Amino acid sequence: MTRSDLVNLLAARFGQLTHRDAEFAVKTMLDTMTEALGRGHRIEIRGFGSFAVNRRPPRMGRNPRSGEPVVIPEKLVPHFKPGKALREAVDRTAAASSPTPASASGEKA
Repeated sequence: MTRSDLVNLLAARFGQLTHRDAEFAVKTMLDTMTEALGRGHRIEIRGFGSFAVNRRPPRMGRNPRSGEPVVIPEKLVPHFKPGKALREAVDRTAAASSPTPASASGEKA
């Protein structure tokens, strides 16, 4: 699902929202989350998951072309940890849509 898909879904589901209002709501929410993570805050959405910033320490790497060592600086990267409800919902959906072992091998049950 893309950002525009989300905007279209919101506008269709909530008739009182125009497409422009739905787009503004999605943009505002994502911008606010980005700013919060940029300040080092943690975001928790109950039933969905949490976003946090993880620190990757500096390390030595190799230039793949020349093979010489390269210092890779420290990085702060966003990290998402899905909540229990989201994990279970994805598992249920995946289990319902995946073929059974007998039908996957071409055998008749």
